[in-house]
Amino acid sequence: MVAKRVKPSPKASLPFKTENKFRRQDLYVKQKKARDSLRRDERFKRKREEDRDPALRRERLAKNIPHTIDRKRVWDDVDDDGLGVSVDVEQLKRRRMEAAEAAEQEPAEEENGEDDNDVDSMLDSDSGSEDEDAEDPKSSRQRKRASSNAPSIAPSIAASTTSTNLDLTPASLSLKFPTLFSDEPPPVPKVLLTTSINSTLHDEAHLLCTLFPNSTYIPRSAHRYGHKFSLREISKFAANREYTSVVLLKEDSKKPTGLTIVHLPHGPTCHFSIANWVEGKKLPGHGNPTNHYPELILNNFRTPLGLLTARLFLTLFPPQPELQGRQVVTLHNQRDYIFVRRHRYVFRDKKETEKSVIGVDGKAVEGVEGIRAGLQELGPRFTLKLRRVDKGVGRAGSEGEDAVQWQWKAGMEKQRTRFNL
Repeated sequence: MVAKRVKPSPKASLPFKTENKFRRQDLYVKQKKARDSLRRDERFKRKREEDRDPALRRERLAKNIPHTIDRKRVWDDVDDDGLGVSVDVEQLKRRRMEAAEAAEQEPAEEENGEDDNDVDSMLDSDSGSEDEDAEDPKSSRQRKRASSNAPSIAPSIAASTTSTNLDLTPASLSLKFPTLFSDEPPPVPKVLLTTSINSTLHDEAHLLCTLFPNSTYIPRSAHRYGHKFSLREISKFAANREYTSVVLLKEDSKKPTGLTIVHLPHGPTCHFSIANWVEGKKLPGHGNPTNHYPELILNNFRTPLGLLTARLFLTLFPPQPELQGRQVVTLHNQRDYIFVRRHRYVFRDKKETEKSVIGVDGKAVEGVEGIRAGLQELGPRFTLKLRRVDKGVGRAGSEGEDAVQWQWKAGMEKQRTRFNL
């Protein structure tokens, strides 16, 4: 049966009110149907026009960009690469390269200017040389003004979601943490995983052991005849047995609330808070993980503090994944929240009702028009937020004025468009 099309009623658009409740309801329904009908007609009309002229669709999509907080992100306009500064390392490196090139070109331009002045003075009168001398300060002043305005005006050309490039690590980070940022190939990770004293999170700890390859879980207890080992003592024990990292899982009300990662043997130590913990068996359509080494995806870590965090997670996974397992672990940073997910992927043929893979430019990627990727989440699923960075092994093992390299404070989120990672 064909649905009867409702035309916009002239009474439906009249801005009057009635005291009858049923008439008000009927009026509201007519107004809603009229609006939906007009919007549907406009949508189908636009679709027909865009099918005839695809350029209209490209123009509409180029203008239809949502104004999200990520796109309104602001950066600190400073020439510094410290942990407490929110700067895009890619943009900072480009800015420094442009400044170095400008500094190299200035002496050459000055020499060429002197040579031109000498030739003009030999050929013509002194008036030409005086004009050139008057023009040189103006041109140099304009050049300096343009170079000073370029970093503040030019926005970052990187997309809001980009893969992390660890090759852009500042030299200051390598000097502060030489064991973490070393030129030598990283060793095979060996992780010691434990919990807080008398913890009940044994199942969650075993799940993390399946997430981090080559990890061993050792429970902690406060037996009256036992010794309550501190994190510093556990790290020393692990370093003597060739462990590369220590992961400490914290709990509150029998739920995981914190995660501390120590890079051995000398640090740094990063403290994270955990939110939205969901086990794999509670996910709809979940799969079971295997023992294959997973691939690692680090997304949107763009500041020096973000690169430090990404590098710390990189040391927890083997550098050479086992591709036959088709498992991938994703750490996606968005607004200083790190979303941790684990999936199994499979490549399959594209169905007729599905669209092709779209690239960053909004066009279909060539060569994979008939291929789509299917994902199955394995779990666990949780969200991390960085709270503190200690220089050494924990707060007790860090000494000096720079013992706490960075610490989250409530005032940092007062400006909603500024992020730390």
